[in-house]
Amino acid sequence: MPPRPIPPANAPSAPVADRLGRPLRDLRISVTDRCNFRCPYCMPKAVFGPGHPFLPRAELLTFEEITRIVTVAASLGVTKVRLTGGEPLLRRDLERLVAAVAAVDGITDLALTTNGVLLPAKAQALRDAGLRRVTVSLDAVDEQTFQAMNDMGVPLARVLDGIAAAQAAGFAPVKLNTVVKRGVNDTGLVELARFARDHRLLARFIEYMDVGTSNGWRLDDVVPAAEVVERIGEVFPLEPVAPAYRGEVARRYRYRDGRGEIGLIASVTGAFCRDCTRARLSTDGKLFTCLFASAGHDLRALLRGGATDQDLARALTGVWGARTDRYSERRTAATADLPRIEMSYIGG
Repeated sequence: MPPRPIPPANAPSAPVADRLGRPLRDLRISVTDRCNFRCPYCMPKAVFGPGHPFLPRAELLTFEEITRIVTVAASLGVTKVRLTGGEPLLRRDLERLVAAVAAVDGITDLALTTNGVLLPAKAQALRDAGLRRVTVSLDAVDEQTFQAMNDMGVPLARVLDGIAAAQAAGFAPVKLNTVVKRGVNDTGLVELARFARDHRLLARFIEYMDVGTSNGWRLDDVVPAAEVVERIGEVFPLEPVAPAYRGEVARRYRYRDGRGEIGLIASVTGAFCRDCTRARLSTDGKLFTCLFASAGHDLRALLRGGATDQDLARALTGVWGARTDRYSERRTAATADLPRIEMSYIGG
């Protein structure tokens, strides 16, 4: 599907808000569409096999182009940036981009989501470049289940080594993202929580979502966040924690014994669209205003067509100002067959 045209806008003024009054605060940037895992909920091997046509390098935004978009976005109120993929550490010299984005005035939080395999070689360089937070995707601490979920035979030890490397580099706390799918990894929730407690990690459990159209999503495969809390709480008693800020995605619960907390991301059973402040930038420079969007707005064409920073600001303001996205709140049988961009294209 071709990108949608950029809607017109008047001269931008910070901060910018959409039609439902939601400010633009967060920008998630996919730096590559490639990954060394084939997790069934994101890049199933049947679709993303050996012959899959990934983007040629010339179509990827350069680090300079990404930094320029971040700079303009920061002038409109963005304070948080997260680098994603695909697997972002497959992008060569990523620490150069980290250093450039970390230096942008107004960016106070710079984070990375990774599967962790390449962290042993990269964690310290990323930390030194200005990365503030790391989230590692870890769907199980059982070897058989973990390998089944990455579907590439990658051993669990490689990710655990990456987590240890991130901690040794000074990232604290390292967060874990676990996508929970019924009948696949839900029997290991308590053990994953125990692992996180024992290693001073912050575990976040994510309801299996209908992102894209290739993962065979069914509502029956979703383990509701309330059930996750109940299961873990039976072994490690929990109590709710108030949100730290408007738009905080995870519902937080702390252990009553004081040994950390967990987070629940309930996009299916507890939609949080009304407080969503996130935009997503694809690897080839399209801006998406929802994880479940069907099309993006082409910023790369502006960048490579001689646009000024004022032009970019007008474009961002126009896109966000026209936003009315509420997919998770509206999710019904009627939305099941709508076209949606794959998660690997715009990040999680």
